[in-house]
Amino acid sequence: MYFAKKYCWLLLFFLIASCGNNLLPSGTDERAQVQPDTVGPEVGQKAPDFAVSDTNGGTVTLSSALASKRGVVLYFTMWCPICDSHMTQMVNTAVPAYPDVRFFAVDYVSGTVADAAAAQAANGFLALPVLADTEHTLLEGYRATMGTTVVIDNAGMIRMNEDYSNGSRLQAVLAGLP
Repeated sequence: MYFAKKYCWLLLFFLIASCGNNLLPSGTDERAQVQPDTVGPEVGQKAPDFAVSDTNGGTVTLSSALASKRGVVLYFTMWCPICDSHMTQMVNTAVPAYPDVRFFAVDYVSGTVADAAAAQAANGFLALPVLADTEHTLLEGYRATMGTTVVIDNAGMIRMNEDYSNGSRLQAVLAGLP
């Protein structure tokens, strides 16, 4: 019993020590400053251009998505229950509140456009346009993963690129679009 307690304390010590300075975060943003007029996935950069198939058989580009809209929202989904919850909340709250913003779910897990369309139908999101990112153009270009939400304004500037939480941050960013 003594040795078990000793090893538990030792394990706990190493776990805490491996956190480094993360136990007392500074609260400052330590990311590198974004260079003006550069293209990239960071907030403040110009959004990378893309041409991706949608599940209706068309091709969506950044310029076509932004045409006559205040902005574009890309939500990266794996069709899991968490993604379903996020997309349902987005469809019920943000989409109706911002008709001048174009919303897309980005399916980066299905291997073909047909598979993405099947996943879209099976999950009941026929009203939300889905981009089939079969080549991972968007996934890599925006450094995204499950739940990443990207907001691009009508000038092509990234205003948000972070994991979806409860929708409040998305709503705030959309409210601030020019």
